[in-house]
Amino acid sequence: MRMESSTPTHFIRRIIEDDLARGRYPEGIHTRFPPEPNGFLHIGHAKAICLNFGMAAEYRGKCNLRFDDTNPEKEDMKYVDAIREDVRWLGFDWEDRLFFASDYFARLFEFAIELIEQGKAYVDSMSAEQIRQYRGTLTEPGADSPYRNRPVAENLELFHGMKDGEFGDGEHVLRAKIDMQAANLNMRDPVIYRIRRTSHYRTGDAWCIYPMYDFTQCLSDALEHVTHSLCSLEFEDHRPLYDWFIDNLDTPARPYQYEFARLNLEYTVLSKRKLIELVEDGHVDGWDDPRMPTISGLRRRGFTPESIRDFCERIGLTKSDTYIDAGVLEHVIRDELGASAPRRMAVLRPLKVVIDNYPDDEEELLDAANHPQDPAMGTRKVPFSKVIYIERDDFMEDAPKKFFRLAPGREVRLRYAYFITCNEVIKDEQTGEVLELRCSYDPATRGGNAPDGRKVKGTIHWVSAKHGRAAEIRLYDRLFSVANPDRGEQDWKAYINPASLETLDHCLTEPDLAPAQPGERFQFERLGYFCADRDGRQAGKPVFNRIVTLRDSWAKISNR
Repeated sequence: MRMESSTPTHFIRRIIEDDLARGRYPEGIHTRFPPEPNGFLHIGHAKAICLNFGMAAEYRGKCNLRFDDTNPEKEDMKYVDAIREDVRWLGFDWEDRLFFASDYFARLFEFAIELIEQGKAYVDSMSAEQIRQYRGTLTEPGADSPYRNRPVAENLELFHGMKDGEFGDGEHVLRAKIDMQAANLNMRDPVIYRIRRTSHYRTGDAWCIYPMYDFTQCLSDALEHVTHSLCSLEFEDHRPLYDWFIDNLDTPARPYQYEFARLNLEYTVLSKRKLIELVEDGHVDGWDDPRMPTISGLRRRGFTPESIRDFCERIGLTKSDTYIDAGVLEHVIRDELGASAPRRMAVLRPLKVVIDNYPDDEEELLDAANHPQDPAMGTRKVPFSKVIYIERDDFMEDAPKKFFRLAPGREVRLRYAYFITCNEVIKDEQTGEVLELRCSYDPATRGGNAPDGRKVKGTIHWVSAKHGRAAEIRLYDRLFSVANPDRGEQDWKAYINPASLETLDHCLTEPDLAPAQPGERFQFERLGYFCADRDGRQAGKPVFNRIVTLRDSWAKISNR
């Protein structure tokens, strides 16, 4: 029975509801999320996580977390730990159902023996290249291996010898005996075991043969009594093989595979191989670099688990591959933080302002709202003094008429403070750079309103020079300069955006931001949404990552 939900339906929901209506699973549905521990999870995996755990929760079923760890050359416990952390951070719990394909090595070996004894598997002694040649093509049928009709007894002896370490890597493989004439290449006697004299991160040197993915996945599902094996669309052609193994072996349960379109997100790459290359070649600063589409990177950037789950629900579930505009993900977090993030002031590119008619030794605390639309979030005190800093971009010496910020002779409002007027511009005599502005303020406008009713069109943010705190701010943008780097005419790395990170070292924030803890999120007024980074502990001052701007400005940036 489905729990009450306002979310839209999709074809997987319809399949599950039809199965339940027919009484097929009286004990409830059972799904699983089966990552390979050879890298960090990315936003595409988040879609699969939300689907598998989400469907189990929605229909009061169960979902396993199972690591498909059958390739010892690339797997590591650090990836297991990172994946577990990511799944939990997204808000999902596998309870006591944490499994590893390596838990089933002995049982999978028995299944292979069962196939050999039935005459449905054989040991092939051809090289990998010969196997590829004999396999045929999409337009040409395959050819039988000269070893295809080995007697069962010989196959059993050789397979036990493979297990016992009597042969070297590549000397033999075990293949399922299906149909070398099949239209589906996956059914042309696929390899199901190969020799790998590599130590496994969990089983050590107990095994020197390892099962292939297609053989492992379906049988692991059956051993765990999975009912709905949900996987991405590239495995659709593998489904006949999935069913063949299940139908030809005595398994404790009969799972069924269903495919959905994987997530393709614009302005990034989601190939694990390419993500590894970005990390190992130094294009990014590790798997959790905030520019990466990994879950750990998104978390460090400042995305919330709620925003990622919401994004996965919004994009829906289809049977056709499509590319999702990166702006959809940015819009989701912008909506969430717009409602929840407390407001603060920070100046990224400081320009000094001296208020000449403000008393030299005076300072005051001004009331500032933590959120303009949510009085329940309360207020804070912001210190003000004679010398302040504003954004350099908020001043223009030769300003056009529609420039509503500070300029010589013009009056603007300082957020929460006073009206000020620029009277003098101090420049570097050699370079002409503006060093300082000399201004005057109207004491009657405290709080940002004029008692005589006069209006100003510009309101700018600021930080008191005496009370401001130093900070490093990292302006992250999209990692690639084109929407689909995989589809470009050049190598995909040629499209890496050189402006994907700008680090500003001499920023100032209001004092309330100095003790910000890693993961805390704020809206810096007029600038965007920012998240405190863990690097602040090492830097000795806060470090903030920009999550998103206040509005989508990428179209303007990319068309420059």
